[in-house]
Amino acid sequence: MITAIHTLIYSDRPEETRAFLRDVLQLPANGGAEWPIFRTGPSEMGVHPTAGEFEGQEFTTPRHHEISLMCDDIEATRAELEARGAQFVGPTEDKGWGLGAVVLVPGTSGMLLYQPRHDTAFDA
Repeated sequence: MITAIHTLIYSDRPEETRAFLRDVLQLPANGGAEWPIFRTGPSEMGVHPTAGEFEGQEFTTPRHHEISLMCDDIEATRAELEARGAQFVGPTEDKGWGLGAVVLVPGTSGMLLYQPRHDTAFDA
């Protein structure tokens, strides 16, 4: 039986990435200081196609995996993270399925922070 999802971030600067997760996102961790495992709370997994049509527009994207951070109030969460030193790429945008903004993560790619408008799987 599957009991959880374990995600990994590969970073060019893992110490800075871990500090960001610990100090800015304030995720609690288990394990030692060198290899902490961060608790991320409820999770869900979706599967999106690599090609198709959505709202009259054709799209393609390469195969990949993505990590997004979910919140209940994006503006309050964004302000709180910015007060702790987080930087965002551009403004919060209406994505249709939710409100989203990309937060920069030291040593690796940015992550989408979003406030979903869809029913979440972990509330089902």
